[in-house]
Amino acid sequence: MGMLPGLGPINGVAILLPFAFALGLPPESALILLAAVYLGCEYGGRISAILINVPGDAGAIMTTLDGYPLAKQGKAGIALSLSAVSSFVGATIATIGVVLFAPLLAKWAISFGPAEYFVLMVFAITCLSGLVGDQPVKTGIAALIGLGLATVGVDAVTGIYRFTFDSVNLSDGIQFTTIVIGFFSVSEILILLEKTTTGHKVIEQGKRSLLNFKEFTFAFGAMLRSGLMGFVVGILPGAGATIASAMTYASERKIAGDTGTFGDGDLRGVASPEAANNASACGSFVPMLTLGVPGSGTTAV
Repeated sequence: MGMLPGLGPINGVAILLPFAFALGLPPESALILLAAVYLGCEYGGRISAILINVPGDAGAIMTTLDGYPLAKQGKAGIALSLSAVSSFVGATIATIGVVLFAPLLAKWAISFGPAEYFVLMVFAITCLSGLVGDQPVKTGIAALIGLGLATVGVDAVTGIYRFTFDSVNLSDGIQFTTIVIGFFSVSEILILLEKTTTGHKVIEQGKRSLLNFKEFTFAFGAMLRSGLMGFVVGILPGAGATIASAMTYASERKIAGDTGTFGDGDLRGVASPEAANNASACGSFVPMLTLGVPGSGTTAV
């Protein structure tokens, strides 16, 4: 489900939910089934992001920035294996946090009010400035366009229709995943078509399909830091893996400084968002299991 662009974990869980009822599974087994689908989709979306530069879901956007350049360098297998290891590390960190601190973290999560969420969103948008280097105006314009698109639909507080132009199809707003997949997929298809017609060389697999110990130790610090940060963001209802991956990618790029090659195939650029995505997915179970408040769209299903 995750590997197919546009589906993602929400659709994967929704499709298998009737099977859990039809099979008559006890609640514990049904939760295990759906949670496994959730985490499996979180990794699956990275396969298309790394290989063809088309993210399987919104959370895989940051992975494309360094995953696809690695694939073009003949290191697709290394990027995929690093993604799997990072996902495992991030999910393990978050699972330990859920088991040990779930009730305490749930109380902390509900203490977040409008002011705290506003600061979190501003911080996430500010982190994006580190992704484009010396082009802050470009980032600001893109952020404003995104915020403008997010206002389309029914207002959650007042129930007023905003910018729907009397179209029923826009009453639910513009789905973020649809926009992302459309922008990435259409542009990548046109680029591949252009390069193919001009005799572009097909991306080849390198000599190795797995990362080695040196590469693992190089990215291990980024995995730990991003796993912890992603878990904290995942606990907050509504924050999600997209914000977690953007924040961790930006922070790791700042930490690397001039020594990093982010955007050109840095291993930490794959490890950090991957660890954050899976840690955020596990963290979103904390408010759901303790308070009945879903931490993400998938846990809502």
